[in-house]
Amino acid sequence: MSALQSINILLVDDNQHMRAITSAILQSAGIRNIREVSDGAMALDALRTHAVDLAIVDFNMFPLDGVEFTRLVRNSADSTNPYLPIIMMTGHSEKSRVYEARDAGVTEFVVKPITAKAVFDRIQAVIMRPRPFVKTEDYFGPDRRRTASPGYMGPRRRSTDAVEETVAYSGSSAA
Repeated sequence: MSALQSINILLVDDNQHMRAITSAILQSAGIRNIREVSDGAMALDALRTHAVDLAIVDFNMFPLDGVEFTRLVRNSADSTNPYLPIIMMTGHSEKSRVYEARDAGVTEFVVKPITAKAVFDRIQAVIMRPRPFVKTEDYFGPDRRRTASPGYMGPRRRSTDAVEETVAYSGSSAA
């Protein structure tokens, strides 16, 4: 019996052949609960009516692509699960696309042509090594930092934080 047997996966890709390949890979690991849809709008509808543990979505779809789907899952007031693990798959692996997906709140990223190993590595990562979620003024999603800084000793991490602290402390002491 597969440890993944009871997981519910939402597979979203506008290419039926890609859905068939991905579904076959998932089924080879014993995953049986796979709901397939062809675009992000249908995926949002599926989330409202079915329990989903993990979504695997294509980047480039019409009318609603994977990035916008992810933003809506993470930030929409009527989202059924803003913490849903989302694995983005795409044939376009340019750094700008990876950053766009990351900044939308994608949990993991896999490049097409996909392999069983790549898919299972990403599934294992979201299940066995989930990242904490972060909420800021302009981002909600998994922590984008994958490594901890060994020398970090405080709550602020951004390069601009030091500037803000300096400006905030720039008072003078008059005797």
